[in-house]
Amino acid sequence: MGRSKDKDERDEPIVTTGRKPDRFVIDDSGELYMIGSEVGAHLKMTRGLLYRKYPGLWRKQASFDERKRIESQGIISAQSTNNITLVRATEIDDIIDGLDDKYKIGSEPVKRQDNKDEGSTPARRTRGSRPNPSWVPQTVPATQSHHLDAVPTATPVSRSRFLTKRVRSSPIINDIDETTMLEAAELEEYLVPIRLDIDLEGHRLRDTLTWNKNEKNLTPEQFSEILVDDLEIPGAFVPVIANIIRTQVDGYDADTKALTEDSDHRVIIKLNIHVGNTSLVDQFEWDISCPQNSPEEFARILCQELGLGGEFISAISYSIRGQLGWHIKYMTFTESPLKTIESPMRTGNLDKWAPTIENLTDQEMEKKIRDQDRNARRMRRLANMN
Repeated sequence: MGRSKDKDERDEPIVTTGRKPDRFVIDDSGELYMIGSEVGAHLKMTRGLLYRKYPGLWRKQASFDERKRIESQGIISAQSTNNITLVRATEIDDIIDGLDDKYKIGSEPVKRQDNKDEGSTPARRTRGSRPNPSWVPQTVPATQSHHLDAVPTATPVSRSRFLTKRVRSSPIINDIDETTMLEAAELEEYLVPIRLDIDLEGHRLRDTLTWNKNEKNLTPEQFSEILVDDLEIPGAFVPVIANIIRTQVDGYDADTKALTEDSDHRVIIKLNIHVGNTSLVDQFEWDISCPQNSPEEFARILCQELGLGGEFISAISYSIRGQLGWHIKYMTFTESPLKTIESPMRTGNLDKWAPTIENLTDQEMEKKIRDQDRNARRMRRLANMN
């Protein structure tokens, strides 16, 4: 039979750094708690590593009243991040002392009872309480047409209204050895367009990015934790964002190896991008079979010529790669090929093929995005009906 470790059988104590986190009470029970991010920094397990290593560790998100009580004890300030994870001080003491095996096992997921056993009583929900909302994973549409939609303004990084220092987790400790980094550098870069549009716990996250499918040193979970920390949104977004990234990476296929360079595989790329109050609309032809064509380099030069900020570069490269993936998936260039051109310089319809930049007010931008979202939903319904 298994038994707990005796004092002489303990593992080596974990190496810590800095000052030990403060202990405090949040209710009348007198039980002591700590802030999870401070514990992670103390144990050198930041960015969620503490919870991944010890899945059986008890933790909870502090409620508004509990946060106020912690603030009244001088543990945090009024400008601290809204997402505070609490852990039990006794369990952290066990981990520091080397008695951490029981927290590595993790707890079994709670399964729904069928209530078929004799004497079993079905669980009842008290009046006024709400069941825990279950998040339905966002999946990639079969057509991948979401990459053809307009690119909205990304959720901005949270800026504290005050100049006081915000309590946040420590930066990632880069403990990757040089050999691993050199091996990763030798891998071919395969960028996949990722679109995030999530409504959760009263917050909405909108963002676009490109993810290297061959990335080995950074996981979607680690990236999600960094993004959530930067935007100061609830920690419940972390598994959602990671799942969306993995799903869209697995569903993306833009293999151009079968295309020959001596053939004409031009497609029309349309840009409709919003950053802040600036809107960019443009269209141009793109040769899929040309290996020298780089969406990132094109976006950089275009933004340099138009005097646009760096946020447009990532949005443009995302939009181009998303549309290229759609064209390659459905081989649109074989169904209705573009006319053969004799010169790369156009002589007619110049207004149609020139970039347009608009500086809109907040109301105008909100109305434009709302109309585009409505039109995108209508087009998807028509596509599903067909």
